[in-house]
Amino acid sequence: MIDSILGWLTGADADEGRNPRDELQLALAALLVEAAHSKGDFDEKERGVVTRLLERRLKLSPEDARSLLAAGEREADRSVELFHFTRIINERLSFEQRVDLIEMLWEVAYADGALDKYEDTLLRRIGGLIYVPDRERGLARQRVLKRLGLSDNF
Repeated sequence: MIDSILGWLTGADADEGRNPRDELQLALAALLVEAAHSKGDFDEKERGVVTRLLERRLKLSPEDARSLLAAGEREADRSVELFHFTRIINERLSFEQRVDLIEMLWEVAYADGALDKYEDTLLRRIGGLIYVPDRERGLARQRVLKRLGLSDNF
């Protein structure tokens, strides 16, 4: 898996050896990293949340999740826009899976217990790019708030 991701990052033979699942996982990781960076820092608490989400949702080992996180960070740092990542998401995930991604993004945004205006703006933007309506995005947020035991005070 990691070799395919690294090949994608370095541009090595675009078609040969590329696993579409790896490309999807990298896009997911990069979007989670973007959410974590939206306030300007990516602290250990957020890093832990992203790693745990990758392990749980993608059924990865802790080592593979950390490697995917590192690859996602590199890709997010290189990228100047979200479209490449969201295009992959739209091509490969069902509507329900895209809503699950929005929930994952909310979990990252609330890793520190509070929502920042930049995080909210990013999640609104990503929701639009992956065709998750505001209503569904809001319901996903409410589920995450309830799961985390936080109040809705944004």
